[in-house]
Order: sequence, then C-alpha cells, then structure tokens
Amino acid sequence: MSATVAAPRFTDPAVFGRVAVLLGGTSSEREVSLDSGRNVLEALRARGVDAHPVDGIPALAQALVEKKFDRVFNVLHGQRGGGEDGVVQGLMEALGVPYTGSGVLGSALAMDKIRTKQVWLSLNLPTPRYVRLPRGVDAAAVREAARALGLPVIVKPSSEGSSVGVSRVLDEAGLDDAVALATRYPGELLMEQMVVGDELTVGILGDLALPSIRIVPKGEWYDYEAKYIAEDTQYLCPGLDGEDELRVRELALAAFRAAGCEGWGRVDVMRSRATGAPYLLEVNTAPGMTSHSLVPKAARQIGIDFEELCWRILEGTVAGGAVG
Repeated sequence: MSATVAAPRFTDPAVFGRVAVLLGGTSSEREVSLDSGRNVLEALRARGVDAHPVDGIPALAQALVEKKFDRVFNVLHGQRGGGEDGVVQGLMEALGVPYTGSGVLGSALAMDKIRTKQVWLSLNLPTPRYVRLPRGVDAAAVREAARALGLPVIVKPSSEGSSVGVSRVLDEAGLDDAVALATRYPGELLMEQMVVGDELTVGILGDLALPSIRIVPKGEWYDYEAKYIAEDTQYLCPGLDGEDELRVRELALAAFRAAGCEGWGRVDVMRSRATGAPYLLEVNTAPGMTSHSLVPKAARQIGIDFEELCWRILEGTVAGGAVG
C-alpha cells in the first residue's frame, strides 16, 4: 500500500468560505478538544482560511441557523456533548452544512465499541474476545465474564475515548475497582481479553492508510498521562516493517470502512507479542490534534505538515473532493 498523496485540490482559501472550528463541548474529553481546536484554528488561519472557534453543540446550532458559517471542521471529541456520536452530524445534515469526518452512521457506530466489534466480527475482521456488561452488573457476573475470557482483561466504558475510564485487570481482586471506575461514565461496559504486545495506531486520510505508529510509553501502559502529558513516550513511525506494515494498514482501512467511517480518522490496533497477529480495538472519528496526537505524526512521515493536514481534511467538505 503506497503512502503517497496527490497535490491538494485547492490553493485559494476563499473556496471554503467562513469555517466554524467546532471544539470544547461538554463531554469527558473537553480539555483535549479545546487543545485540538486551538491548533486547528491556528493552522487554518495560517493558510488564510476564514476560521472561527465555536464551543459546543448549542452554540453551533445557533450559529448555523443564523447561517454564520459555510462549513464545519469538527474536532469535538467524545459523546454526550462531544462530536463523535452522530448527534452533531445529524444536526449538520439536517441543516445542509458540510463538515469534516464521518457521517451519522459511522460516527454513532464507532463511538460504541461493542457494536463496532459486532460489525467487525461479522466480516471476520480480528478483534479481541469480549463480554458486554450491562450497567448495574453484579460482582458474580463480572467474575464469571473474566474467567470466561481469561485474565488479564481490559474493562472500560463502551462509549468513551482518550483512555477515559479504562482499567487493566491482572487478577480478580482488581475487578471491582475497574467496574466502579468504568461505571462513572454513561453507557454499557466492555470487558475484553487483553492482548499483550505492541500498541499500534493507523491514521486514515480519505482512501489512504497513513504509516502506522508504534507507541512505546515509558511506563507500563499508554494511559491518559502518557497520551497527553508525558514527554517521554516514544512514537516509532512506521511502527512495523515490510509485509507486516502493509498488512496492518490494509486491516485498518478495511476496519474503518466496515464501520461506515469516511473522511479521516484513526484505527487503534494491538499486535500480539506471542503470535504477531493484529487485533482491532477501536475507531476514532475525530482524533486528537494536539502536540501529542498521532494522525499529525503519521502525516509528517509522508511529508504532510500540520497546516497541510488540516487543509486536506477541510478539502473533504467540498463537493466531489477526497482528502487523500
């Protein structure tokens, strides 16, 4: 799979009109979204785009009804006040306003890790074995699920991102605390078999899978601290060599399309240290655009700097245009 891209379709920023950069919101990922939005706003303005920040869905709804913007660059992360669960996409579809990223179906499906897994499994795409845990599940059922999967396991909310509410459980003694943490967030819980190995992520830009990134945190886990705060996490790009690299990119693109996603995004993968087999974890339909974020790192590997990346993503909102 060749990681090459055509030249941008446009050079005149006036083609985009007045652009809303949707950021912030009220989800658990608000602070990350604010950081992403500031970076995108600065990049677009540096390229001459008439871009303006809009904080959250109610403010966007009012602005769009008043016809203040021609299109929306969505970097609102998360659900329930975030921009990755299909709600804001439905608003923009209803009002006929072009926007970046996946549509209603892809956004809603990818936000729900359990149902994304169900789609992948129906297509024989590899993902770790899992058990769906309803809210209020009793301790006995949690232990039974862990025994069925085999420890160690991961416990997390089904519909959160940025490693929010995630626990790695090595023995049964840790199950109660893991469930208690995940239950702080809305929705069902997901328990899945923990794959021990390399953590990889593959950015998607249009029809192109970008070079993979292998994430090597200084600590044992790639958690919220390692993602957004720590300066000692290593990012190796490309993350794999030869045929292994080509296969993980092909798998990521297939997984992205299977979930009904489009435009741009990121697919997270674990690669078993014991067997080398890759396992799909989740799709992010509005990935972070912070200084630590991974899609910009992968794009730089093929010569696309941050400003051009934002430009290309925005190009996807113009009729007939792919971003890759």
